[in-house]
Amino acid sequence: MSVEDGPPNEQKPPQVPATGTLLVDTGRRDQVGEFRGTAGPYWSLRPVCGGTEWEAEPANVRAPSPMERLRAETARCNARSEGRIL
Repeated sequence: MSVEDGPPNEQKPPQVPATGTLLVDTGRRDQVGEFRGTAGPYWSLRPVCGGTEWEAEPANVRAPSPMERLRAETARCNARSEGRIL
């Protein structure tokens, strides 16, 4: 039996992104976060303007749309200019 002979509905786990990658957690009402690392089977995400990290299931995470990315990057720039984050 070769590796490709697994169950037909078996999905490969998503590839772990680079630290700092913007992602959307569909399990948290499409909240955009920055990838910080892994915590067991979960991915740690942090709000783009700083704050408490949360754990997301990799199956519930997707890449942001261009509009979501623009909003997140604008929010980060605004927070930085107001001194709320470094």
